[in-house]
Amino acid sequence: MSNNSIGMGKQDRKERDKFEGELQRILKVSDDAGILLRVIGSLAFQIHCPKYGYLQEAMGRAYTDIDFAGYSKQSQEIKNLMTDLGYTERREVFIYSEGERSIFDNSETGIYVDVFYEKLDFCHPIYWDGRLEVDSPTIPLAEMLLEKMQIVQINEKDVIDTIMLLLEHPLGDNDNETINIKRIAELCSTDWGLWRTTTMNLDKVRQLAHGYEQLKNEHKAHIESQVAKALEQLEQEPKSLAWRLRARVGDRVKWYKEVDEV
Repeated sequence: MSNNSIGMGKQDRKERDKFEGELQRILKVSDDAGILLRVIGSLAFQIHCPKYGYLQEAMGRAYTDIDFAGYSKQSQEIKNLMTDLGYTERREVFIYSEGERSIFDNSETGIYVDVFYEKLDFCHPIYWDGRLEVDSPTIPLAEMLLEKMQIVQINEKDVIDTIMLLLEHPLGDNDNETINIKRIAELCSTDWGLWRTTTMNLDKVRQLAHGYEQLKNEHKAHIESQVAKALEQLEQEPKSLAWRLRARVGDRVKWYKEVDEV
């Protein structure tokens, strides 16, 4: 696990309320304007884990920004919206990313907003196409899990968010308050690299969960069970020819993109 400390540290209730309040302000205005924005990142896990969301504070998981998924066809509307809300765009980010990402700063609150268009593309691409309409106000739970599992050098903040998600929601074959492990298995069955990173990180989460004193024994046992079920589903899903050919090469060739290359 990476020792990156971003997103970790003590954060008082006033600071957390600031982020949560600003998120709700943006969501209300965007919804009223018919702009489709879905929450990702730490705040998405807080929203979708009402029972276990307390673990973020208990484990020192801090908010650092507000992250959204959106469609590029609405990128100009999103920019106009953020300007109206008092934000300034970092134009160079949109240009450098070739239109795949925007960052907006609010000098008054010190908050910045990160918008990813069409996909989240760090170590492996996770596409939004047709999925942002499935859940609200966050991306679907399957994509929330993949958002964390696709990071090769997984950080503690990602482990904590994943633990919360696995404790809060069952695995299944639909998106109704359920982690759609069937969809995750299907995506991994055609992409050996994504499968390799996802299975590796699920096992890391299982192991690391045992080290948290904030978790009860029954919590740790449930995470063990959830990870075992997920790995079994990913193993049993029929694999494509491209997957099988890439599997023969294995770890001898790098199977992921370095985050620093983004």
